Amino acid sequence: MEALQNLGINLGYLIVQIVNFGVMFWVLKKWAYPPIMEMLEKRRQIIAKGLEDARVAAEARANAEKEAEKILAEARAKASQIVREASERAEAVGREIKAQAEAEAARIRAEAVEAAQAERERILRELRSQVAMLAIAAAQKLIGTALDEQRQRQLLDAFFSGIEGGKVTVLDELEDAVADSAEVISALPLTEEEQETIKKNLFAKLGREIPVTFKVDPTIMGGVIIRVGDKVLDDSVSGHLQELREALI
Repeated sequence: MEALQNLGINLGYLIVQIVNFGVMFWVLKKWAYPPIMEMLEKRRQIIAKGLEDARVAAEARANAEKEAEKILAEARAKASQIVREASERAEAVGREIKAQAEAEAARIRAEAVEAAQAERERILRELRSQVAMLAIAAAQKLIGTALDEQRQRQLLDAFFSGIEGGKVTVLDELEDAVADSAEVISALPLTEEEQETIKKNLFAKLGREIPVTFKVDPTIMGGVIIRVGDKVLDDSVSGHLQELREALI
């Protein structure tokens, strides 16, 4: 006691203080501590939930960003595909339009060439008749007497067609010919009758029928040139003149 008093401690007061502290501790533990702990637990849970929500939100945002990037990439790819397909379609349409234009131009050119050829043959056909009349008139004037006009026309027809007495004389030179087609060139257009006569003579010589085309080339001046396969039968005036020139050299 004395020792405590020497230390300035009042035992009674100390006991009272200890009792007060014990009562206070019990009161706090009984009534104050549980609500505080419950409040702290709730706060901890709220904080934990907030952190979890933040984590979930961050994941959701990251997933949303990835999904958005994926959608953007797909959109870019789709847009590129659409542009590429549109370009390909435009190129295809352009090629088709160009092809149609070229085909139309070719058709127009072919029709123009065909029309020009038809007009040329019409003029040459008329020229053949005029040449015949002029030749007969010139012969009659030269000898001073009338000639057999029918005979003169036959001679002129033979001159232009290479047909004499219903026979194409140049075909006598045709031997061992192997061909799938033939071409007949005359100085002036041949009549349908003359064309049929040449075909019949040619088929009889070959022993079979083959396609025959007829062309007009005024530069040969008269007679005909017949091409059968790799053989060329030249009974034209220009051909005979060339042979004469070569013989005189």
